[in-house]
Amino acid sequence: MDLWQLQIFCRVVELKSFSNAARKVHLSQPTVSSHIRDLEADFGCRLVDRLARGAVPTRAGELLYEYAQRLLALKAETETAMAQFQGALKGRLKIGGSTIPGVYLLPKIVGRFCREYPEVRVSISVQDTAEIIRGTLDRTLEMGIVGALEGEAGIVQEPLIDDEMCLVVRPDHAWAGREKIDAKMLFDVPFIFRETGSGTLKSILKSLMAAGLEMEDLKIAAELGSTQAVIQGIKSGLGVSILSRIAVADALRAGTLNALDISGIDLRRSFYLTWHKGRTASPLCSAFKAFCREWAGESGND
Repeated sequence: MDLWQLQIFCRVVELKSFSNAARKVHLSQPTVSSHIRDLEADFGCRLVDRLARGAVPTRAGELLYEYAQRLLALKAETETAMAQFQGALKGRLKIGGSTIPGVYLLPKIVGRFCREYPEVRVSISVQDTAEIIRGTLDRTLEMGIVGALEGEAGIVQEPLIDDEMCLVVRPDHAWAGREKIDAKMLFDVPFIFRETGSGTLKSILKSLMAAGLEMEDLKIAAELGSTQAVIQGIKSGLGVSILSRIAVADALRAGTLNALDISGIDLRRSFYLTWHKGRTASPLCSAFKAFCREWAGESGND
């Protein structure tokens, strides 16, 4: 067993395919299969089953994957620590972002970070808040930025930057000329929600509950899987929704959408730096967290 074989094994498990893993690590499929056979010979058990739905780890494979992730993370941490000792910051950092920070904030932050540290390679996984939390807990992500407090015992969450949500409508909607509506008016129109697991959805529900309103009383037209899908749903006349001003900033400037406040509902929230409570951060991860805080301070936290 060596670390290279473990890295190949992890790619097979993650991509559920020998051929896709081979492309990812720039090897031929027979070579990848050979490495997996060598690992199976070393451990004396089958690690991956080839099924109709793809390459699936056996129970032994699941156990090996868990430890392989730790070993590969320790390898990356060691390389980063040695580079930092020699006055350089380099290595690979795998982070996650829920939809709004992952699409609208992290690319800006990572871009600046990588310009300052050109030997750093950052991989960003963009998923809903629940998935980013899960990735942080199972150590496939070193850290993340999400739009909701989760209350998980195994993670730490620190406010990074404030956000404000708003009611978003089409320019030809009856409310488009208003600056504000009464909260009870929301129950008179079709409403579009994000899917379960979204930080935006959790923030909306929290705000509604604080105002004494119930989601069940809304006329829910659709539940869509991404902020961009919700924006397109609004534009097509499917309904109205509550979204981050960051996400609709371009559309508001272009006049293709209108934003309103809602009386009696506090739509402010924060985005949170999120990391594993029991995991010692790599030097690279620590440097990136500090960079995020510096960026947030320069942004004026607005």
